[in-house]
Amino acid sequence: MPKKTTAFYCKECGYESAKWLGQCPGCQAWNSFVEAPKTIRKESSHTNGTGYAPARVYGMDEVSMEENRRITTGMAEFDRVLGGGIVPGSLVLIGGDPGIGKSTILLEILKNLDAEGRKVLYISGEESLQQVKMRAIRLGAAESTVRMASETDLDTVEQLIRTEKPEVAVIDSIQTMYRENVDSAPGSVTQVRESTNVLLNIAKRDRVTIFIVGHVTKEGTVAGPRMLEHMVDTVLYFEGDRFQSYRVIRAVKNRFGATNEVGVFEMTGEGLREVKNPADYMLTGRPLEASGSSVTCVLEGTRPMLLEIQSLVTKTSFGLPRRTAVGIDYNRLNLLLAVMEKRGGLTSLSQSDVYVNLTGGMKVTEPAMDLAIVMSVASGLFDVPIDEHTLAFGEVGLTGELRGASQAEQRVKEAVKLGYQRIIFPAANQKGIGRELRKYCMPVHSIREAIAIVSQQK
Repeated sequence: MPKKTTAFYCKECGYESAKWLGQCPGCQAWNSFVEAPKTIRKESSHTNGTGYAPARVYGMDEVSMEENRRITTGMAEFDRVLGGGIVPGSLVLIGGDPGIGKSTILLEILKNLDAEGRKVLYISGEESLQQVKMRAIRLGAAESTVRMASETDLDTVEQLIRTEKPEVAVIDSIQTMYRENVDSAPGSVTQVRESTNVLLNIAKRDRVTIFIVGHVTKEGTVAGPRMLEHMVDTVLYFEGDRFQSYRVIRAVKNRFGATNEVGVFEMTGEGLREVKNPADYMLTGRPLEASGSSVTCVLEGTRPMLLEIQSLVTKTSFGLPRRTAVGIDYNRLNLLLAVMEKRGGLTSLSQSDVYVNLTGGMKVTEPAMDLAIVMSVASGLFDVPIDEHTLAFGEVGLTGELRGASQAEQRVKEAVKLGYQRIIFPAANQKGIGRELRKYCMPVHSIREAIAIVSQQK
């Protein structure tokens, strides 16, 4: 039997210490150490007598790429987030709030792959097979030949994968998996780390693509040690309010594609459905003659998306004006309001409550939204609507200047394609815009010019 003792692990980076520490030496996080059992294993017998395991070295020209052809999932939005499809032998972590739709979309993907004749395996550690079948009936997958198992013992799971030899496997969820030789409860730091390491070895050794579902904490990160995200190839987060119909999948790490790529879905009674044109979906129901409404174009990964920003400016009834931000950074809003008051001449903002909302439930921190927020707040303050065919983007500096945004031409093309006839953006981006698009553009140098455009619509 292996010798067992305890050690202290950092929940953020996995740093190991023999005693408790207030601050982690590895990632500098405070109060992140937890005590967990530590297993000391025997020396490996797979050595060549020198204490090192034999290994083979390959030349770059000997490595074949034929086996790395991506597998499409049947969902274009999900393929986009993954970087073009599933990479064989990859380990993908998908996290999100309870009830957001993680198990639903993975079961739909397995259904699509099964219909293409690919061998897949769904291992549920939280639900019985009858519960999984109930979800499959709702998704129209009751007649599929998806292989299923309800198991939490990782040694048994490993044996199942070796026996079934699937191309794609789903582990739902990683917090329920455990190994008998690790003296710790399922979901603990030690068990999650050990389980992920075993699944990583299976994926690379047998070239099986494994999706693992992870629970999230109240801070919105995957529960368990933060090193879990470093071990996997791709990390996807399910965002959105589970009481609304929209869902957004965002890639925060991807070794095989762009990060911050997003896929937009709508939750229906028959499962998740792709939203082909997110701009139409996000702008549905937009008021055309209401003050405080502006439209901007943000980049999520490689995709330009049009979003509406709404502002409500009212005279405060208290000595301290109130500021509320939904979907945008609260501190960024306070900074923009200070710039508008000091550099834009809107001194009445110091006596006004300001409420700003990014509609559609999205959460965006890109600075290119600054100009649209400024114009939305100015529109709410003057109580005049902005022309419905106007779009704005650009970063605002502390001196009131407008700084250029990345990939400006791509944003302008997307806006023109959707019918916007006047695009207000920083003059610094004017050189990068093609001749055929310049007739739609209105370059500005400072927020005073942008605010003047709004005030002239009275």
